[in-house]
Amino acid sequence: MEVLQAKVEVGRLEKAEPLSESEVDLIQRSWAPVFQNCETAGVAVLIRLFMNFPSSKQFFSHFQHIDTPEEMKQSDQLKKHAKRVMSAINTLVENLHDGDKVASVLSLVGKSHAIKHKVDPKYFKILGGVILEVLVEDFPDSFSPDVQGAWGKLMALMYCHVTRVYSEVGWV
Repeated sequence: MEVLQAKVEVGRLEKAEPLSESEVDLIQRSWAPVFQNCETAGVAVLIRLFMNFPSSKQFFSHFQHIDTPEEMKQSDQLKKHAKRVMSAINTLVENLHDGDKVASVLSLVGKSHAIKHKVDPKYFKILGGVILEVLVEDFPDSFSPDVQGAWGKLMALMYCHVTRVYSEVGWV
């Protein structure tokens, strides 16, 4: 059974090391309560991203001019994108033992964001950190330090795969 690779260094997400079987299990078990509340969690992630990193809104024509968290919570387009983000993460989490499936999903995400949306890959690193912050704050009973470490590795995996795809499509 193939186990995926990732590594978290202080402040960096560029290198990879294997996720252990126990880390895969921690990620999958901790994800269940999050995915049960995927729209709420996803909206919280996007609001945190846009409030803390306002430049990230430039890639979203449907809601780039919405400025307050209250307005963002009401945006149907923001809710729809939040569900897409959470569904993609769900696919990753469900398939952590299938490296080909994970690579395929991240390849599609990377190509779409590089070619179609022209999103700077640094935003994937930022998004990974924001996801971890929100999950730890909103689901404290599910995100012990060990779980946080495993999720950090998963976010590093996401970032490494996506930036590799960016390189493959000629992103400079």
